[in-house]
Amino acid sequence: MTRINWFPGHMHKARKEIAQVMDEIDVVIEVLDARLPMSSENPLVDQLRKGKPVLKLLNKQDLADPKRTQEWLDYLNAREDVTAVALDTQQKALIKRIPEMCKQMVPARTRQDRPVRAMIMGIPNVGKSTLINALLGRKIAKVGNEPAVTKAQKKYSVHNGMALSDTPGILWPKIEDEDSGYRLAASGAIKDTAIEHEMVAAYAAGFLLLDYPERLQERYKLKALPQGQDELLDEIGRKRGCLRPGGVVDRHKASEILLTEMRAGKLGQITFETVEEWERKRIEAELAAAEAAAAEAAAAEAEEQK
Repeated sequence: MTRINWFPGHMHKARKEIAQVMDEIDVVIEVLDARLPMSSENPLVDQLRKGKPVLKLLNKQDLADPKRTQEWLDYLNAREDVTAVALDTQQKALIKRIPEMCKQMVPARTRQDRPVRAMIMGIPNVGKSTLINALLGRKIAKVGNEPAVTKAQKKYSVHNGMALSDTPGILWPKIEDEDSGYRLAASGAIKDTAIEHEMVAAYAAGFLLLDYPERLQERYKLKALPQGQDELLDEIGRKRGCLRPGGVVDRHKASEILLTEMRAGKLGQITFETVEEWERKRIEAELAAAEAAAAEAAAAEAEEQK
C-alpha cells in the first residue's frame, strides 16, 4: 500500500495564517474524531500552538467504541497542558460547558475579567462547523458532510466570555504513518476524489475482520467470515447485487457500500485504533531514532579516525 497525501493550497495558506495570529490566542480547541483520536491529531497543532493549553474534543463519540474512547481519554488527559473530553453534537449541555472549560485552563485571563480567546482547529470533516453552530446557538459556520468546507479563518463572539476563531480543516503535508493515512480516508477526512476507493475499502475490510468480525456477520448476514479482505468485499457485493455481466462482482460498488455504511455507523460503534497500538509505535520510533543516531555517531567517529 502507498501513503495517502492530500494537502490542498488553501491548507498551506491556513497554516501560515494560524502561525501569524497564535500569539493572540489563549486556548486551542482541537476537534478530533473519536474513532481515530491519534490519526486525527494533527502534529501541526502542537507546532503551531506554542505551548498554549489545548482542549481536545473527541467528537462523534456516538460512532466510536465506548471502551476504547475511555482508554483514549485517560491517555490524553495524562498529557501536560491537555484536557480531553468526548462528545457528540447532540450533547447540547456538554457543548455549552466548553467556554467554562476553556476559562479553567487560563485562570489568569479570567481573573482579569477578559474574554478567553480560543481557536478551534482540526482536520477536515471532524465536525468543527457543526460544533461552532452548537456553541453559538445559531447556524453561522457552513456545514457539509465532506472535508474542506471551511476555506478561510473566521471570528465569532460566544456568550459566557469567550471569543472564538475558526480555521479551515488542515491536514499535514505528509502523513508518515501508513495506517493513519488509510484510517483518515476510511473515516471520510480525505476527499474521496483523492483516494482509490477499493484500496481504502480493502484496508477497512481487513481491520473489521480482525477487530469487529461479529458486526460484519450481523450487518451483511454472513454465515461464515471470509478468509480475507478481497473475499469480504466480493461477498458484500454478491449480497447487495453489485454484479456485472457474467456474475462478476463490481468491487468498486461493493467498496462504496462498505465505506458509506461504516462511516454512517451502520456497522455499530467502532474505533480504528487503540492506545496500546500507538504506544507500541511510539516506542518503536524512539528505538529506531536512537539506532539511527548511534549509527550516525559511529560513522562520524570512523571518519575522524581515518
